[in-house]
Amino acid sequence: MKKKDPIEEALRYVANAEEIIKKANYDTELKSYTDSKYIKTAGDILWKGCLVALDAALGVRKGKGRPSIDRYKKAAANRDRKLLNSINIGYNILHLTMGYDGTKSTKVCNEGFKYAKDIINRCSKLCPEMVCA
Repeated sequence: MKKKDPIEEALRYVANAEEIIKKANYDTELKSYTDSKYIKTAGDILWKGCLVALDAALGVRKGKGRPSIDRYKKAAANRDRKLLNSINIGYNILHLTMGYDGTKSTKVCNEGFKYAKDIINRCSKLCPEMVCA
């Protein structure tokens, strides 16, 4: 069985989140979503997709235990400062604001998708070819 490309897998997470957020019911009058449950789910899925890409590009899952966000930040700081910036913002939007808070703001959610795609794209450029091929 061929191992899946982690960048393709991360993009699959984004596609799944795009389908889920459609269920959040956009209210044109309020110009926001009405159901935070789907926002939370989409945020969690987006962040997990980012982690798949980050794990492949940065290799922080080596050793025991679950890596903390600080481990990802440290690894990114050593490899790509722009990636570090995207991780900082992406973590706040995807994991905290969307995933925990379930913000109904379409602007915030759109930014979340933008940062998730940016993180995955940057990881694809950093990813060792033998891992991502």
